[in-house]
Amino acid sequence: MKISCIKFKNDNSNFKFGKIIGMDVFEIEDPEKIDEKIKNLKDDNYDTIVISNELASFSNDLVNKYTKDENIKIIITPNKRIKD
Repeated sequence: MKISCIKFKNDNSNFKFGKIIGMDVFEIEDPEKIDEKIKNLKDDNYDTIVISNELASFSNDLVNKYTKDENIKIIITPNKRIKD
């Protein structure tokens, strides 16, 4: 099982735990490129990808393509709230 996380480059609060436990955490600069990054990870045999709901909102393929694909699991996590 290959698990990865995708985070927005400026997001400094999500997926810290993933890095600590040794998960592959990939950063993207442009949220509009989320579908391209998911496709690349799938091509690299990642079968589980964790993304924040903020990045998920930029994906056109999540609902149309990957929910029906039994070879990949996309896990959408809520964003952490920053306390004032």
